[in-house]
Amino acid sequence: MIVNDIISIFENYAPSALQESYDNSGLITGNKDLSIENILITLDCTEEVLDEAIANNCNLIIAHHPIIFSGLKKINGKNYVERVIIKAIKNDIAIYAVHTNLDNVSDGVNGKIAEILQLKHTKVLLPKNGVLKKLTTFIPQTHFEIVQNALFDAGAGHIGNYSECGFSLAGVGTFKANNDAKPFIGEINKRHQENEVRLEVLMPFYLQNNIISALLKVHPYEEVAHDIVAIENTFSDIGSGLIGELENTVEPNEFLKLLKEKMELNVIKYTPYNKKIKKIAICGGSGQFLLKNAINEGADAFVSADFKYHEFFDADKSLMIADIGHYESEKFTKALMFDLIMKKNPTFAVLLSKINTNPVNYYY
Repeated sequence: MIVNDIISIFENYAPSALQESYDNSGLITGNKDLSIENILITLDCTEEVLDEAIANNCNLIIAHHPIIFSGLKKINGKNYVERVIIKAIKNDIAIYAVHTNLDNVSDGVNGKIAEILQLKHTKVLLPKNGVLKKLTTFIPQTHFEIVQNALFDAGAGHIGNYSECGFSLAGVGTFKANNDAKPFIGEINKRHQENEVRLEVLMPFYLQNNIISALLKVHPYEEVAHDIVAIENTFSDIGSGLIGELENTVEPNEFLKLLKEKMELNVIKYTPYNKKIKKIAICGGSGQFLLKNAINEGADAFVSADFKYHEFFDADKSLMIADIGHYESEKFTKALMFDLIMKKNPTFAVLLSKINTNPVNYYY
């Protein structure tokens, strides 16, 4: 197995095209063709984690947070980032990061939190714009189901909780083949009319190449007429945060107790709230930018991290802000990444880092 085999697992689950513009997910060090010995999974790639990888003969580290966020002009070991890069290269260790792209898929980082809290009826809190395109193509009636099924199998036609969504309309297509053509039907230099079906399906931009390849593979025509149009609709499967519901309505103190127990927390910073709690918004990592969305969606509580003092006032008694800490909100991401690999490669050696990389400590 090579590094690119593991990259493909994550790319299929959380394509790097879905990462935020400021992010640096992807292969940070190493070659994608490097043969893998063992894999180490971590939230952060620190010097201690790198030493752990070396000690366990791991030459691929999968991290949630990229060790490099912005460009490096010099690499001389003056800080921990540069020291990690130097040591990784010296020891021929590949580092791969899957960050905001894993945040932005509904069954990613936030999906894991929702699973732990046993939230029901979850949906993306802030769906992304600019993800969807509409594909229109024209298919002879004899091949309509074959082409339609191929497009659905390639990932087209997903809208929220529904799959295989499309619109079709019967009509008549015309064409005239020239002397160099090899038409599927019709005669050379003679206009031909064919009963066709116009098919429209939505598709996310990151699946466009696969979907068009599927179209061209099964469509019988030598020249396949198709249109691709970018649309402004939001894609409900992709975006920031999630919101869902607890099985039962609970008192605020009961919710805090539940949150502490399920997320294995020592401390929670929260705003006072005197109403019962059922609807929960969540965002692993820094989620303050989603507070208004959580309020607008009628959340009773918003579980996230990295709120500043004055930002807690923005709850304005509309909901409870429960700041559980950045590391604490994402620590179960390691298990998510582990499971993704093991589902595809159940016999491969994948280790969870035993290093607590949380830079924040608490004194009780």
